[in-house]
Amino acid sequence: MSFKITILGSSGAVPAFGRFPSAQLIEIQNEFFMVDCGEGAQMQLMRFNINLHRINHIFISHLHGDHYLGLMGLIFTMHLNHRTNDLHLYSHRGLAEIITTQFRYSFSAPRFNIILHTLTPGKEEIIFENKYLTVTTLPLRHKLDCSGFFFREKPKPRRIDKDLLPADLSLQQIANLKTGADVVDENGNIRYRNENLTHAPRKSRSYAYCSDTAYLERLINIIHEVDVLYHETTFMEQDNDKAEETLHSTAAQAATIAKRAKVGKLLIGHFSARYKDLAPLLQEAQSIFSATELAEEGKIFTVEE
Repeated sequence: MSFKITILGSSGAVPAFGRFPSAQLIEIQNEFFMVDCGEGAQMQLMRFNINLHRINHIFISHLHGDHYLGLMGLIFTMHLNHRTNDLHLYSHRGLAEIITTQFRYSFSAPRFNIILHTLTPGKEEIIFENKYLTVTTLPLRHKLDCSGFFFREKPKPRRIDKDLLPADLSLQQIANLKTGADVVDENGNIRYRNENLTHAPRKSRSYAYCSDTAYLERLINIIHEVDVLYHETTFMEQDNDKAEETLHSTAAQAATIAKRAKVGKLLIGHFSARYKDLAPLLQEAQSIFSATELAEEGKIFTVEE
């Protein structure tokens, strides 16, 4: 089943050199999630032929404009296109006031329900869950309340070997096999051992999105061995004084987090407009953690089972 990350925006505070502010689309088990919604996000969704109405959950890391200013445009387009599905928004306190003010002064109301979920500052908590997946917040260190998001698939069922499956098993017995149970008779005696009829479950995949943050060591244990990590890299190490002043990270710092957490792959983004050429940021990160890639507009990263 699908597990894909599409980069819609990779720029920092302002659009620059064809780069858009922060926005990503996450597709997991055919469910679409949006993470941050910077200016122009809906244009990017259209550019990459993504159906807006498949997005039912939007996670906003914090309320600096480059992470949410595309949201109202997207909501109005959904409204004009006669959306009816509920839209769930996850954000720190303040987004409700921003949205209702714009509706109030435009004398508008959406055709669909907008359900707001308020994040708890400084707390790691599950904010979304379905039968396949959980999404947990990652408290970050920035100039205002800010959270990353940790997407983790739940443990998957064991896989039935159809070639070895006895013909006399009931549907309930087959379902029990997927949970790891043996097949037993009415007296509790084992008829078939699970390991003889099944294969190990497919891998449960994971993705951690670390939005604007200063270098934060406590992330290392939380995201240990995550398959893919996105970590902001607003600056290079030569501009570390600016990173410290603004509570952002350098490429070297993001790579250090990835290396110490033993992640599978590092994606870097949120690039400052001072850098037209991104190759030096990539080189700086790869010198510490070789499995690093630029999270540039239009790139799709697939997490394999």
